Amino acid sequence: MKRLFARSTTLLAVCLTFAASQAQTAQPPLTLQQALDIARTRNPNLLSGQQHVIATKANEITAGLRQNPNFQISGTDVSLPADNPSNPYSYAANVNRLFERGEKRRWRLDIAHATTDVTQSQYKDTERQTALAVKQAFTQMLAAKAGLKIADDNLTSYHRTVDLTKARLDAGDVSATDFERIDLQLAEFESDFDNAKLNLVQASDQLQLLLGIEKPADAFDITGTLDPPTLTAPLAQIEQEALRGRPDYLAAQQSVRLADSNIKLADADGTTDPTVGGEYERTGTYNSAGFQVSIPLRIFDRNQGEKQRTRYESQSSRFAETAAHNQVINDVDQAWAGYQTAVNMANRYHGHYLQEAAHVRDNMEYSYRHGGTTLLDYLDALRDYRQTNLDALNANTQVWLAIHQLSFAAATEIVP
Repeated sequence: MKRLFARSTTLLAVCLTFAASQAQTAQPPLTLQQALDIARTRNPNLLSGQQHVIATKANEITAGLRQNPNFQISGTDVSLPADNPSNPYSYAANVNRLFERGEKRRWRLDIAHATTDVTQSQYKDTERQTALAVKQAFTQMLAAKAGLKIADDNLTSYHRTVDLTKARLDAGDVSATDFERIDLQLAEFESDFDNAKLNLVQASDQLQLLLGIEKPADAFDITGTLDPPTLTAPLAQIEQEALRGRPDYLAAQQSVRLADSNIKLADADGTTDPTVGGEYERTGTYNSAGFQVSIPLRIFDRNQGEKQRTRYESQSSRFAETAAHNQVINDVDQAWAGYQTAVNMANRYHGHYLQEAAHVRDNMEYSYRHGGTTLLDYLDALRDYRQTNLDALNANTQVWLAIHQLSFAAATEIVP
């Protein structure tokens, strides 16, 4: 908990600096790590989870409290004369306290500590899920920025083609129909550009929402690369790291300890708790003292139901732990398979198809401008080039999304 508060204080300072600079000047582009730091201190879901952990920890105070003693004082005939021998006044004071047996307080404290641990791990899992969402949104915004640049480059390049064709039309080298067919294709490039702008705005808004920014800012920007990195960690190592670091699996293990503590408390609640008290009484001129011991006779109710229930709950938590263990391995294996598939696809585009599409487009453009190919062939080459670039960008994006998913499954940063 102390480390959580210390880190929260540090990240809060980063967050406040970010907010102040955003209000005064244009904020420089954020890196992924900066975005994650800001999300940890400003994301409302995480802030809510932190308060829930603190509130749960307060239950440890309640669990450690001991039984309060009871004090009672009474008086009779106090309004009569003190020298009335037939009906003298009387005062009495009584103090008693219930004494718990079976180490009930110890097991209550164990339950409270275990509950705090489970809640803390559940918060860590929420933090892990939020970090994944931030990484995905960050990657999608990078992809949207790259997609906008591709759309802008394509539109600019095609504008030159339209201008050249217009010059050839004016010179009588092409027909009006061919020029119109070229000009009609411009609408498709313009639509691509508009859609790319919309994708960037939506991706930016989604990321800012995860960072806890109330109103999205148009000047918000990020920086990073979509070039696929090379992973060196083998699958077996990633699986072991996942089993050590996954907070949901840790919560399942802690739930077993919590269930065992509940069994011990249920057994302790079946024991008898005596109440011991002392009494002082003054009647007239006479003083007397006494004591009281009260022991419930637990003939029928010995907490049998709770004893049985907690034992079944303990078995249930052990099955849940096994299920969580299997889920961790399965998640890592699926994420690893997704990463390998994405890498293979990206390698195909960058190792072959991108260069080939650019080569075909350049050759067809040169040939068309010099009358060596038809308009339809040139337009097909343009479409293939545009689509290949978008597919390559999407392949890179999928590699990073797969890496983020693998990091999420392993609860560790996979990128070296």
